[in-house]
Amino acid sequence: MTFDSLHAPAGPPIADTEIASLRQRLQNARHVLVLTGAGASAESGVPTFRDAQTGYWAQFSPEEMASEAGFLAHPQRVWDWYQYRRDLIGRVLPNAGHVALAQWQARHPDRMTLVTQNVDGLHQRAGSRPVLCLHGNLMDNRWLLPPKACCDARFTEGDAPPQCPGCGNYLRPGVVWFGEALPQAELQQAQDAAKGCDLMLVIGTSGHVYPAAALAHIAARGGAHVVVINPEPTELDSVADQCWRLPSAQILPALLAEPI
Repeated sequence: MTFDSLHAPAGPPIADTEIASLRQRLQNARHVLVLTGAGASAESGVPTFRDAQTGYWAQFSPEEMASEAGFLAHPQRVWDWYQYRRDLIGRVLPNAGHVALAQWQARHPDRMTLVTQNVDGLHQRAGSRPVLCLHGNLMDNRWLLPPKACCDARFTEGDAPPQCPGCGNYLRPGVVWFGEALPQAELQQAQDAAKGCDLMLVIGTSGHVYPAAALAHIAARGGAHVVVINPEPTELDSVADQCWRLPSAQILPALLAEPI
């Protein structure tokens, strides 16, 4: 079997023996932890948060568009910004990397923990279940303030943003904003998986956003084999056993394919 078609200009070719060796590690691994970042979704055409701030939206700072204070100051503007991003994501599809991860997870449901920093839902649309979304999901909404008995998302008034007709509580995008903590249950599950895995794939993340990036350090300290898959150097390269300078949509379908 040859992998010549997978050799990307971003880095040196990966030897067939190196890929075969990692495929064997996957086959033998008791548990695999996968962490994905913006690069995995960029291959589907999803713009990053800052890349989406073009045209009219370029005049606003990220903090204005992704903080509770910014939302309270201009709720309609922030709501419209997220609706704009939702429309962008609605036009793209999961790529071959998303699909390969979903298929491997389906074949080995108890052997993979999939953690993502992305909020676009592409892993779920590809069929992955479960997915630990450390930064939330752009397509979900939640109440800005703790909901009262009158707060029912099925019955709201207005659309930019919707409000509870009883108390005026706003619905807001279900993503983690600046100054907010990550969802504790998802983070704890991810950290537990990092401590218990024997193989970790770090895909499409720069490695500078914590606590997500700390998962690779936890896995490495526990003796796991850590592989970084990213066309560009990352801040996690120093803890990795292997660094593959390839887009994940190119390499994952071959890496995760069912052995013949």
